[in-house]
Amino acid sequence: MKQLTTSYLAKKCQGELIGNNQVISGIFNILKDARKGDAVIRHWIDETGVQIASDKGASCMITQDARGNATETAKKLNFPIILTEKIELINAFALKWALDTYAPNTLRIVVSGTNGKSTTTHMIHSILVEAGYTAHTNTDSESEFNTLIDPMVAKQIAEFDGNLDAVVLEVSEVQGWDDRNMTDHAHLMTSAIQPQVVVLTNVALDHISLVNSLEKASKEISGTLNGFKGDYVVLNCDDPLIRNMQSLVPPEKKVILYGSGSNVEFRDEGVFHEGKLLIPLEDLPFKSPHFIQNTLAAVSTALALEIKPEMIIKAVKSYNPLKRRFTVLGTEPLIIDDFAHNPQGIEATIKSAADLTSGNFHLVCAIRGSRGNSLNKLNAQAVADSVKNLSCNLILTSSKDVVDDANWVKPSEKKVFIEVLQKEGINYIHYETLVDALKKALKSSHKTDTILLIGAQGMDPASNVLKSITVE
Repeated sequence: MKQLTTSYLAKKCQGELIGNNQVISGIFNILKDARKGDAVIRHWIDETGVQIASDKGASCMITQDARGNATETAKKLNFPIILTEKIELINAFALKWALDTYAPNTLRIVVSGTNGKSTTTHMIHSILVEAGYTAHTNTDSESEFNTLIDPMVAKQIAEFDGNLDAVVLEVSEVQGWDDRNMTDHAHLMTSAIQPQVVVLTNVALDHISLVNSLEKASKEISGTLNGFKGDYVVLNCDDPLIRNMQSLVPPEKKVILYGSGSNVEFRDEGVFHEGKLLIPLEDLPFKSPHFIQNTLAAVSTALALEIKPEMIIKAVKSYNPLKRRFTVLGTEPLIIDDFAHNPQGIEATIKSAADLTSGNFHLVCAIRGSRGNSLNKLNAQAVADSVKNLSCNLILTSSKDVVDDANWVKPSEKKVFIEVLQKEGINYIHYETLVDALKKALKSSHKTDTILLIGAQGMDPASNVLKSITVE
């Protein structure tokens, strides 16, 4: 393994080294946890951050955005800074370095796609643990740090210090911010991981400011297969765009399909494998179709790895879902909380919740803040299409009481969302705050009713907000 130095890292991330060449004696780390000798990766840094890193004895700071007097402070402290225009390059390198250094012989699994990545990743991890693997995932029910933009995954792999059998890593199909698209993100990260197994869930629209068509989203997701050198590719045959990616898999590699008509499919009685019932419906952690798809993906992956069926069944039956994945927060009325935040997820979640409704149906939807007009227009259309044939009490919220500046709903986003509903003749009521929206839903509902909460950051605090309302 080549010795890491600041000049070497600068070359790997196409960056500029400001300061002296220095040996990296630690690991790649985040600023908060940095220790002596570590290389700290941070999207942006100011003079205070530079001082903190220097005081902790870090070897260097690698950043895309040096703000204020960061550079001048670093020079005064004789502390090396590497400036790069593509922070993702150093994050990919850090991930590859951590795996090659601390987990060279691990089983490596990558999960990508638009929807279902987190649940699929987490469930595969749960099955591996049940099967006796010491496994790590970048998606867990506590933190859900499900991105490879920061060095968290590289740091945690290094901290296993060789005591690791497998990694199951969720790779986002696209990443970026402030309209800056990290082109080929899925390919870059998958290439760094060099997985034996790639699992692809579906193609849909989510990051509209970054990818504006299904074709582009499909291209980004298929980047995981570019140069694939592993053993298995697990594909959702119910998604035509994913199914067609078979043609991108080298002929000597094995393609495993899951879904309707495949070896692992769902029927009314449960999950079937090769025509035989493997997991009865009552033992599934989810009954909604889109989450059943995630279960099929996880089960197919485990079977490909020759994990014993009884271990798979036990892991799935005892699976503890991630937060905000069709989570039941209350029973009288039935309150369901779901992360649904793009058109396909919204439609699937509303249908699943509506099917469970015995009384009236109430939908509380958090508008996505700072994600652009295009995505909110599509989300609004998905809501309208889903509720137009339902008797639904629709409540919108901008969640101004719980979101930060990065998730603030802009006037134009609120306007375009409401305009779609008005055009479709959908009745609604809008509240600026999440607490008022939830109070209205609770006040309007009866014990036999269903309240569905959907949205991303604007709905994330709903569980805690509901508890505070209950206390009042």
